[in-house]
Amino acid sequence: MADSSKLRIADVALDDSSIIRWNPDVDHERRVAIFDLLEDNYFAPKSGIEGPFKLALRMEETRLVIDIHSMDDALLETIRLPLVPFRRIIKEYFVVCESYNQAIKTASRAQIEAIDMGRRGLHNDGADLLRERLADKVEFDDNTARRLFTLICVLQIRG
Repeated sequence: MADSSKLRIADVALDDSSIIRWNPDVDHERRVAIFDLLEDNYFAPKSGIEGPFKLALRMEETRLVIDIHSMDDALLETIRLPLVPFRRIIKEYFVVCESYNQAIKTASRAQIEAIDMGRRGLHNDGADLLRERLADKVEFDDNTARRLFTLICVLQIRG
């Protein structure tokens, strides 16, 4: 079995030009997702390459592109993932997030918790779909999938 310290993401960057709308909330979500991802993750490409890895995420039309680099910045592998199957989940996730942000200003605690449960459920659905769609290319754990899904959402935000 491979050394688990070599099957992890050590750095991740998003192509800023892929992000349509950049505001403090988006920047906060991005920073938290990256921090959490780097703190605890498991990332094992099926090709057998070992890391730790630096990931660069960007959009190419309707595809997510994940460039996997070594720690010395050599490109090891590129994964392209069509995001069309994610459209509904991402759209619903954004709607629920907006509802949540509005609710925390005026709604009761019970209402906020109900919206938050829905938000977390959609987030889990997105993470599960990500794992399913990349199952033949890379293996990762639930937390890694959730953080990567958050970063995909950041790349999908429109003005």
